[in-house]
Order: sequence, then structure tokens, then C-alpha cells
Amino acid sequence: MFQADLAIQASMTTAASALQVLPAPTSLPWVAWTKACHQDYRDNLQPTAIAGVSPTELEGVVNMPHIVETLQKHLPPDTVLTNGAGNYASWIHRYFRFHGLAKGHKTQLAPTNGAMGYGVPAGIAAAITTGRLAFTITGDGDFLMNGQELATAVQYGAKTIIMLLNNSMLGTIRMHQEREYPQRVAGTDLRNPDFVALAKAYGYVGQRIIRSEQFEAALLAALARPEGTLLEIMLNPELISTRCTLSQITQSAVERDADQR
Repeated sequence: MFQADLAIQASMTTAASALQVLPAPTSLPWVAWTKACHQDYRDNLQPTAIAGVSPTELEGVVNMPHIVETLQKHLPPDTVLTNGAGNYASWIHRYFRFHGLAKGHKTQLAPTNGAMGYGVPAGIAAAITTGRLAFTITGDGDFLMNGQELATAVQYGAKTIIMLLNNSMLGTIRMHQEREYPQRVAGTDLRNPDFVALAKAYGYVGQRIIRSEQFEAALLAALARPEGTLLEIMLNPELISTRCTLSQITQSAVERDADQR
């Protein structure tokens, strides 16, 4: 809540008419601030090396900034992007450039209450109701909650492309565990099904991605085919966020607890 510096009691029509004839200010006090905010946004789009991790330490890891860059390059401009709740969504939230309402339509469906399992059914609903391509980013735990909705998509002829990041754990909860109770893992490891086979059982095409260079061809094929596609990306569990590794979170918590003793 805020308290207005200047309260105006008027109808919208009257207020707009009065404001229209006011002379434009010669300077705006927030210009430098808005420029700095915009530059921060642009800087944040640039992939950053994870501090303290050598390039060879995570060899074989899928390069997620590169994956998102490929999405930006090939997804149609009116694609509806959907996600549930989880650290996996931060890759899209940080690196994908949404155009908002500038082109006359919205482009993202995501939970405002942090609900897991939202992205897959939201994408299918969007595909059915709008006829636009729906692209969903989901995690393995997130997909297990509502992945059966692929049956709905196939039944109603809805095409979605699902990018499933599989790190064999409930990543966000595990991150909180390591941050608050380091090295005391409880209930966050997952023994996952074969997601590719599961997608095929529902009538989707399934493909597993283990290297970044596999992704672009797989995405183009998914865009070209009439049926839906699930692309399972095998993600190193250490890549828990766009800025640090899981081990770094654990180590920081261990050091904190040692200092408090």
C-alpha cells in the first residue's frame, strides 16, 4: 500500500483532459534510474560463469543458456510459453525475452501461487483454446504431478512441445534443504520413469537430449511434426540455478553452521 503525494478527485475523462494540456516537464528525475534498470536487465541476459567452478568441472553438461537462445531463435513469435513452479523455470525467466503485450497478445502462462504441475496442463489448454503453439518447460518432479494430461492433448488433437529437465530430484526443495539443513537429504531424490517411453505411450514423440548440440535439430523436428513432442534434457543435478551449484549452497551452509557453533 502507498500514500499518494498528490490526490486528485476526478473522473478518468476529466483527469485525462486536464493532464493532456499540461506542458511536458523539462526533465524527469527517474531517467537515470530507468536506464540503469534497463541495463541491469540487458546484463542479466548474458550468460555468466558460475563462480568457483572451472569449465572442465561440469563437462558434458547441457548448456542451458544456449538451449534458451535456440528457443528464442526458432519458436514462433506468438508461442505460448508455460511453466510450473521450480528452479528449472529460472532458465526461461532469466534468458528468454518475452515481448509482453506489445504485439497484441500474451505469451506466458505461469502460476502466481507457486503451484507445481501447472505448466503441462496449461500448455495443453492453451493449444486447445487458442490454436497457437504451446511450449512448456517442466521439471521431472513437476511433470510427475500432471503429466497424464498428455492423454488429453492427444484426445483433442492439441500439439504442445514439452522440454523436461531431468535432474532426478525435487530441485527447489533440495536447494532449501541444503541451504537450511545441509547434507540432511529427506524425500527429494526421485527414481524417475523412462519419460521418453512414457510420452510415446500417450501418443507424443519422445526424445532424450544429453548434449547441447542435439537440441536444435530436435526442436526443429518437433516444430515440423503435427503431433506433440516431449524433449527430455538430462541436467546435471549440480546446476540447481542460473548462478550457483548445489554443492556451493551446501558448502556455504556448512560454513555458516560452523561459525554459529
